[in-house]
Amino acid sequence: MSAEKILERGALLERRRQWKQAGQRVVFTNGCFDLLHAAHVRLLEQARALGEVLVVGINSDRSVRELKGKSRPLVPEAERAEVLAALAVVDAVTVFDEATPRELIAALLPDVLVKGGDWGTNIVGKEEVTAAGGRVVSLPYERGYSTSELIERIAGRQ
Repeated sequence: MSAEKILERGALLERRRQWKQAGQRVVFTNGCFDLLHAAHVRLLEQARALGEVLVVGINSDRSVRELKGKSRPLVPEAERAEVLAALAVVDAVTVFDEATPRELIAALLPDVLVKGGDWGTNIVGKEEVTAAGGRVVSLPYERGYSTSELIERIAGRQ
């Protein structure tokens, strides 16, 4: 079941067309999701509550290395996608190779674009979404939850 939720961009865009025809609001969020933690799950649940469909874009391994350094990701993209797809609140997962999800967002044009509050007003894709009549939502950032902090805590206990 969860493997059916992992879609290449073309298949995702076709599914988006179907969702739109059915009158379903599509919510999109993205991230590396290297080590899934409680704040990720809460963000995904809150995002899903804003529409009928939740699409999650994840950075490819190459993209994560570009953003986070050569020691990341800890979990390969296929496994990160599989874990996210197994969550009931997630309807589709797609991997993007670019440094940002701007191209993916511009193609998908979700009804709602969601990011965590740690991004402030610097949300990639907000111009494209608002120009198409969608809305952008910044959810509150939960301090004490970050993959980088989690990695440091794990390394400190070895």
